[in-house]
Amino acid sequence: MSTAHEPLRPHDLLWISELEDLRSTSEVPGWASREWLLHAPVVVRREAVSEQGVVPVGLRGRARSERFAAHVARERIRLSVTPEALAKGRSWRTKAALATLPCVRALSRIAPELDRLRLTWGITGSVGFALASGVSTLRQDSDLDLLLRASKPLTRDEARSLLALLQASPARIDMQVDTGHGGFALAEWAGNADRVLLKTGRGPLLVSDPWVGDAS
Repeated sequence: MSTAHEPLRPHDLLWISELEDLRSTSEVPGWASREWLLHAPVVVRREAVSEQGVVPVGLRGRARSERFAAHVARERIRLSVTPEALAKGRSWRTKAALATLPCVRALSRIAPELDRLRLTWGITGSVGFALASGVSTLRQDSDLDLLLRASKPLTRDEARSLLALLQASPARIDMQVDTGHGGFALAEWAGNADRVLLKTGRGPLLVSDPWVGDAS
């Protein structure tokens, strides 16, 4: 884990000290208790923020319906961990309680393949949350969410080959590609559509080249 002085990017997991550190125009839901936040990290959201030193974050609870958007001051973050660090840590190998879940079996199978391809990748979603916090909300039908950092363009054929590799796993794997301009679904880039949906801090954009960002 890193300290709060490291650069933060979407999908990074953060631990805050107090419930009062959260800023929101809405009331914080009851499930987001002080006790929960002692163990459960918040995740950096993709949102452009004008106020310096403020980070957009998302909270998750035990149920899929328990999600809440807020902001937190950078100075109130005590620890952070990146999706890439979770992948490199290989902590799922030591968590026997998770070993039989299809999503974790899929992770065990795909991790060496992604490393063999020398990709910069990480673990996000519910699996990343469980590995980082030790609090599992995983189920037999949980997906495996992965992140691919790709500052250089990935060809359509490369995307199709990578998607085929992911689809051979024992659980559904959703991979998001982060270009530095935003994030998009690998499955979309592997498809035949001329444009893909790029999620940016300004909102979603339909683009023909996600490495340019605002290309039409």
